[in-house]
Amino acid sequence: MKKSALLIPLAILVGATALSSMFIVDERERALVMQFGQVKGVKSEPGLAFKIPLIQEVVRYDDRILSRDIDPLEVTPSDDRRLVVDAFARYRIADVVQFRQAVGVGGIRAAEDRLDSVLRANTREVLGSVSSNDILSSDRAALMMRIRNAAAEEAQGLGLEIVDVRLKRTDLPEQNLEATFARMRAEREREAADEIARGDEAAQRIRAQSDRTVVELVSDARRESEIIRGQADAQRNRVFAEAFGADREFFEFYRSLNAYKAAFGKGNASMVLSPDSEFFEYLERADRPVVPAPSAPAAAAGPAAD
Repeated sequence: MKKSALLIPLAILVGATALSSMFIVDERERALVMQFGQVKGVKSEPGLAFKIPLIQEVVRYDDRILSRDIDPLEVTPSDDRRLVVDAFARYRIADVVQFRQAVGVGGIRAAEDRLDSVLRANTREVLGSVSSNDILSSDRAALMMRIRNAAAEEAQGLGLEIVDVRLKRTDLPEQNLEATFARMRAEREREAADEIARGDEAAQRIRAQSDRTVVELVSDARRESEIIRGQADAQRNRVFAEAFGADREFFEFYRSLNAYKAAFGKGNASMVLSPDSEFFEYLERADRPVVPAPSAPAAAAGPAAD
């Protein structure tokens, strides 16, 4: 009874010790077996691994490719045109032992702080050796490769491998942006003013041409109308002349009636003329009594018969 009571705690202790000596390595990470601050082993294969319980401990590091965004960095290219560069890097832990020795217990956070310093320094150095036009052109791919290669040499001391460095955005500083926008706005306003001036010039030219066309059309129309009116007047005069030649008395009578109509047909009218004026010739004739024409004398009686 006493032996069984002692065996149970002993079995529990042995089981706990056995369990604490085992650990699992994930395929996405690598593990360091540490003993009193010293590296005793590296476990990179996924699966079950062992360590000495209570003496050794396991430190795990991510074995995947990691990303690190760099804070916006102001650089001065060779043409003294300041730019604000926003970049990021992709890296992985290539040597976990060297990484542990370089950053100690700080881990990834301490490594990224030191990596930021390396990337910022190399970015300033590379971009400062070229002009801003090179940075903004298609040559930026070669510049990013230069930054990656320069940073990779220094990152090896941290046990890191720089996979890639990319420039996400390249802008002007805020104060330069305002000046640039103002200059661009002034340039666009100048172009707009030129376009408006050219449009006004074209409008004036078209308007002058249309006015000239109107004057020419009106002049031609008036000329044609005058020709037609002259031909009509000639035709009218010819008709009047023929009528005058056919019956002069009737023609004078007709012209007098038209004159009376024009003079007295507009309401109350007053005319001061001599009573024996030729204007009232036909009115005077209308007032005279009609005297029948004397008939022909009767034929003389024949001689009396004897």
